[in-house]
Amino acid sequence: MVTTIYLVRHAHSTYTPDEYNRTLSAQGVIAASQVTDKLTKENIHHVYSSPYRRAIQTIEGTARQLDKTIGLIENVKERILSDKPVKDFQTAITKVWGNYDFAFTGGESNYEAQHRGVKSIFELLEIHQNENIVIGTHGNIMVLIMNYFDRRYDFSFWEKLEMPAIYKLVFREKELQEIQKIDVD
Repeated sequence: MVTTIYLVRHAHSTYTPDEYNRTLSAQGVIAASQVTDKLTKENIHHVYSSPYRRAIQTIEGTARQLDKTIGLIENVKERILSDKPVKDFQTAITKVWGNYDFAFTGGESNYEAQHRGVKSIFELLEIHQNENIVIGTHGNIMVLIMNYFDRRYDFSFWEKLEMPAIYKLVFREKELQEIQKIDVD
């Protein structure tokens, strides 16, 4: 049985520290419509998302056009870097990717974030065998999930990851067979 998961990194958002309610920027709204154009050509059975608004907005056009309800999955929300804003994001993110066990106070290590994300992937593979699934998510957690299955998806890959981005993960049972980039533009 082949199950396909389309991981969708959200489109560009307008920054606020409110992770749950941050919305897409005008540029992000346009890009989300391109995501809809791509995904509605696939035979999608289920649509899920992180509970963060920007991830939902990126895939809600797809759900609407396919007449699907969006199921929310807490475990595919973005990784928690720290309980307080970090002074230098680039230095902080480099540090956690450099040591998968390290976590800032109140934050998640790469292993912790990866574990929760992959757990959800395995749950979906169990529930939706032989179906196609869209998951609206975020860059860091998305790459950590992909990294679990294929170490080529690492920090340098994350640094170049587009916003939005769609990656098609094809599984036979619970074994990853391939990862394919779906061009958004």
